[in-house]
Amino acid sequence: MKILAAVAAAVLVTAAAPALAAPDFASLDIQQYDPPRAAPEFSLPDLKGRNATLSGLRGKVVMLFFWATW
Repeated sequence: MKILAAVAAAVLVTAAAPALAAPDFASLDIQQYDPPRAAPEFSLPDLKGRNATLSGLRGKVVMLFFWATW
């Protein structure tokens, strides 16, 4: 019984070895991305006509939606 358990453990370790290896990113042709940059300062009128600046929203989550109708 010990031999069977040892063989089973060896098979599991051998089968799991490729899954534990680091992926080969070079073969996947993945391009490196540039690190994020801070958005430039700008201001836009809000729905009440007041100017809202990006710096006034620092530390808050900001979602911007841009669309066009052409």
